[in-house]
Amino acid sequence: MIKIFKIIAISEGTSYLILLFNLFFNKRFYPELYSIILKPVGLLHGFLFVVYFILAFFIYNKLKWNFKVLAIVQLASIIPFGTFYIENKYLKIN
Repeated sequence: MIKIFKIIAISEGTSYLILLFNLFFNKRFYPELYSIILKPVGLLHGFLFVVYFILAFFIYNKLKWNFKVLAIVQLASIIPFGTFYIENKYLKIN
């Protein structure tokens, strides 16, 4: 389950960065491309965000994290590059 959570964390972070790039770059310079990218990537990101949030609870129980770590893991999903940090710091598989 931790491997799945790592994949979801990386995918969620990547989709978030694509959305931000689309918003800040494409909306200004390529508005037709902005509209094409927004809906499919937005839907995928929303799905991955919900899955990330739910899986965090399962990992919380499995790894016996305290509530502070769970809060950090879940808050990282709304910060750009946050899920990459979480994947690197809290989800190391030995």
